[in-house]
Amino acid sequence: MSETSPSGASYAAAGVDIEAGDRAVELMKEWVKKTQRPEVLGGLGGFAGLFDASALKRFERPLLASATDGVGTKVDLARQLGVYDTIGHDLVAMVMDDIVVCGAEPLFMTDYICVGKVHPERVAAIVKGIAEGCVLAGCALVGGETAEHPGLLGPDDFDVAGAGTGVVEADQLLGPDRIRKGDAVIAMAASGLHSNGYSLVRHVLFDRANLSLDQHVEEFGRSLGEELLEPTKIYSLDCLALTRTTEVHAFSHVTGGGLAANLARVIPDELHAVVDRETWTPAPVFDLVGRTGDVERLELEKTLNMGVGMIAIVPEESADVALATLADRGVDAWIAGEITERGEHETGAALIGDYAG
Repeated sequence: MSETSPSGASYAAAGVDIEAGDRAVELMKEWVKKTQRPEVLGGLGGFAGLFDASALKRFERPLLASATDGVGTKVDLARQLGVYDTIGHDLVAMVMDDIVVCGAEPLFMTDYICVGKVHPERVAAIVKGIAEGCVLAGCALVGGETAEHPGLLGPDDFDVAGAGTGVVEADQLLGPDRIRKGDAVIAMAASGLHSNGYSLVRHVLFDRANLSLDQHVEEFGRSLGEELLEPTKIYSLDCLALTRTTEVHAFSHVTGGGLAANLARVIPDELHAVVDRETWTPAPVFDLVGRTGDVERLELEKTLNMGVGMIAIVPEESADVALATLADRGVDAWIAGEITERGEHETGAALIGDYAG
């Protein structure tokens, strides 16, 4: 058989469309360009993203912070709804809001998009959302990878992941060592479910209750799908603003595991964080999941953020300035608790009382 015979095997015949991938890269370039910082060198399409590390000379002892994450099963809802330009916000939030917890300034991010079949406009929409999220986080999107996996994923299936890097001055590193008895626990409101617990949410609302994504929900004032796809709030620049305007001892990003478990990660062994549920009312979506699935409150709190996406721990005397700073930035925040000495049978953090309303 001739080497040029059209009947021979090819990458395209195996399901990989290189031309579609090239088209996707062209479509995403304008969005990636919007994220550029002055330290970024080169353009999209190289084998590696370049960041001028000489910019770190302004630090006495720069510590690099890194994190990686994905969006989870929320991507399946985006696929079903045909909405692809919001989950990028989720991805950036999950990565960069982990990085800012130690006080680090987000610098740059890379993404990985895995698809069953490259639909250029769809991939570009995903990258558009990631780029918009990077702008909100103050970081650059310096590169990424789009991988086509026919046979492993269906033609419309996809997943996203990302990794990011930030920097913090060593003597400004935030964390357990700074926390003191009497510190105030400040809660920052979540924009919704964010990007955790969707396996439970999907099981309750769709498998058990047979609800549909397009049905209107009165408590939400919009469709169920619109509520579930609400992008994760990106707190990075808000947290950095706090560190510039007042003293901050620690942050905690409320993701998988819920508020108490994530808060406990930054509490030193001898102290205890007490958070009063009476200081806020969770959004209706949390009640819908709990009521529809007959999910116990403890299980909800172990799985979902219950309306709090980020925690700041500050000295009691700094709380008013912190709240004013967040209010000026449009962040709904409140004093939700305090740091106390840890009792014999207490863990790092606990929720007390009942939710308001």
